[in-house]
Amino acid sequence: MAVCARLCGVGPARGCRRRGAAREQRRGGGGDSEPDTDTDPEEAGGGGGASAEDDELTERIECARPAPHPAEVGPNGRAPMSLLELPPELLVQIFGSLPGTDLPSLARVCTTFRRILRTDTIWRRRCREEYGVCENLRKLEITGVSCRDVYAKLLHRYRHILGLWQPDIGPYGGLLNVVVDGLFIIGWMYLPPHDPHVDDPMRFKPLFRIHLMERKSATVECMYGHKGPHNGHIQIVKKDEFSTKCNQTDHHRMSGGRQEEFRTWLREEWGRTLEDIFHEHMQELILMKFIYTSQYDNCLTYRRIYLPPSSPDDLIKPGLFKGTYGSHGLEIVMLSFHGRKAKGTKITGDPNIPAGQQTVEIDLAHPLQLPDIENLRDFSELSRIVLEVQEQVRREEQEEQQRGEDEDGSQQAASSPAAQPQGGEGAEGEETAAGAERAAQDKAPASQPFVLPMGVISRNEDYPRTCRICFYGTGLIAGHGFTSPERTPGVFVLFDDDRFGFIWLELKSFSLYSRIKVSFQNAEAPSREAFDEMLKNIQSLAT
Repeated sequence: MAVCARLCGVGPARGCRRRGAAREQRRGGGGDSEPDTDTDPEEAGGGGGASAEDDELTERIECARPAPHPAEVGPNGRAPMSLLELPPELLVQIFGSLPGTDLPSLARVCTTFRRILRTDTIWRRRCREEYGVCENLRKLEITGVSCRDVYAKLLHRYRHILGLWQPDIGPYGGLLNVVVDGLFIIGWMYLPPHDPHVDDPMRFKPLFRIHLMERKSATVECMYGHKGPHNGHIQIVKKDEFSTKCNQTDHHRMSGGRQEEFRTWLREEWGRTLEDIFHEHMQELILMKFIYTSQYDNCLTYRRIYLPPSSPDDLIKPGLFKGTYGSHGLEIVMLSFHGRKAKGTKITGDPNIPAGQQTVEIDLAHPLQLPDIENLRDFSELSRIVLEVQEQVRREEQEEQQRGEDEDGSQQAASSPAAQPQGGEGAEGEETAAGAERAAQDKAPASQPFVLPMGVISRNEDYPRTCRICFYGTGLIAGHGFTSPERTPGVFVLFDDDRFGFIWLELKSFSLYSRIKVSFQNAEAPSREAFDEMLKNIQSLAT
């Protein structure tokens, strides 16, 4: 803006507004480009001056002075060309390339700029380039809504809720993706496919939408239930947190009462009827989830989640996966890499292990060499191999702890290299893990036969029969209500870039995970530290 002001002949470099006005009065000059001290941010698409949100789009221009007309320049030479001398069509192109948040400041420079910034072409371009709106925005003219209204009162105003979120629904959690969809902002709840079809695509349904019905303000509508959109409300509580409220919960009720609502929910959630589910414990879990989740009536609080950052040394690309969890059905897990460890964090959960908890942890420094296919069928043989590695890991941790205590005792400065955390928390640990991982992959064949040992239960018998590599890991198990949680040994099995599995030794069960192949926007973590902090926060909330 400072450069722009100098090119226009305004700003502190050319004198303040009063001095400029006095000189113009003496010259008898003036013109259409006189600085406008009463510019409303709404005139530049700021969305109205009454809202604190819209005030973010405006900046104060302290001094302004119109550029000298070429006729006023003396015989010593012509004044440098200013932006005001450029054709309006070119100014439209220039202003359209600037961020929308800078345009209200530009509108305060002078009335010429202010008038040009009323051109909808500028705001149509900003809607497209900043928010991906590809609709034919010219149709808006029929409703009397301009592109600058769409930008200021819809897209910019609600920009903070775009991205991925986890709803606070007790132990169950969830995955909400808020996106710009045409001329709407829509919150889509993503649901795993029906159990046990883990390779099927995700399902999704709208929970709310926001759109511009008229020039005055955006309209929030609840989409929950089966009676169409109805009045709702959204409140941005604080950074990375917002809440929704339905103002007409009677739209969620069905004529057949709770029984009809339950049967409809069951078909949508599980793709079957209660009569199709013969396992009594599973029926109890399903009924419990319906009673617990339906009481919220789409009045929820959401907290932002990020996709995990990736590194060239990662075993596979981190991200979101669908996984089988016995009677609880399919759940969503986030796989992330942390030096010598990989972690699977629940985005959706259940009464035993709630959303936010770390369901599996993989020790990338301890690959497992599986026996041949015949011996692999023997559960006791696999158990023996895993328990040996568990004992080895325990000894290494004890030795590591002892070394750390010895080094702390011999060093006076806690920040000295010898006192740094060992075993993967620092760069050395990460290099060790990456080295061990590469060595294991070099040693192992490109693929090896795989079969589940006899007695191990799997919800999905259609698992891959070859794998790339296996690692020692631990899985979190607990009683109902997350009572007596403990980490138990298991086997992480990498099948390919998009699928992995985990054998829970103590439970004698197998979970199969498949990547969620959805391109989520506005979901990247600003930094590794921000992602780690997010993981810590959702785990503390679950606890």
